[in-house]
Amino acid sequence: MENNRIIICVGRQLGSGGHDIGRMLALDFGAKYYDRELLNLAAKESGLSEHVFEQHDERKSFLRSFLHLPNGMAGADFGRQGFSQDTIFQFQSEAILKAADQGACVFVGRCADYVLRDREDVVSIFITASMDFRIKQVMSKQYFASPQDARRFIEQGESKRADYYNYYTGKKWGHATSYDLCIDSSILGLVETEKFIAEFIRKRFEL
Repeated sequence: MENNRIIICVGRQLGSGGHDIGRMLALDFGAKYYDRELLNLAAKESGLSEHVFEQHDERKSFLRSFLHLPNGMAGADFGRQGFSQDTIFQFQSEAILKAADQGACVFVGRCADYVLRDREDVVSIFITASMDFRIKQVMSKQYFASPQDARRFIEQGESKRADYYNYYTGKKWGHATSYDLCIDSSILGLVETEKFIAEFIRKRFEL
C-alpha cells in the first residue's frame, strides 16, 4: 500500500499531545490533517455554520441548536428539519468519508475510526499519558489557577469525549480493544512517540 492511501485515526486523552502527534504523522506520511479543520469541512458540505459544529463538537447532546442557521432558514424550520446532535454527527461523518476518498489523511477524534471502519487502509491509534504529564501539558497551553483546576478541566472534558465516542460507536473510548495501537506519550515524549507510531504504521502496511 502506498502512503497516499493511508488513513490514520488518532484518539487521545486530553493533554496527551494527540494534536501535536497527529500533525507530525501528517507531515511524516504526506497526509492532510483534520482536527478542528473537520468542523469547517463539515460546515461547507452541509451548508450550516461552523459554529453549529463547534457547539456540538465531540459532545453527546440531544438539544437542538437554533443559532447560526443557514441563510433563509428560520428557527422553526430548523427544528422541523430535525437538526439534532445525530444529524450533526451524520454531516460530520459524511465529511470524513469524503476527505478519506481524496487521499491520505490524519483524523484526530470525531469517531473517525468508527466512520471509516469498513476501509482496509485505516489504522486507529489511541494516545494516553500520565495525569501529571497531561496536567503540565494543559497548563502550558491554557491558564489555570492550580493543577487541581487543570485536572478538573481534563476529567470533565474526557467524560464528554468518552460519552460521545461510546454512544456513536458502541465501543469503549480509550480501551485497547477499540484500537490497533494504544501508546503512552509520557514515556517517550511526543517526538519519539510519533516515531514509534510511524514505524508501527509502516510495518502494518508493509511500506
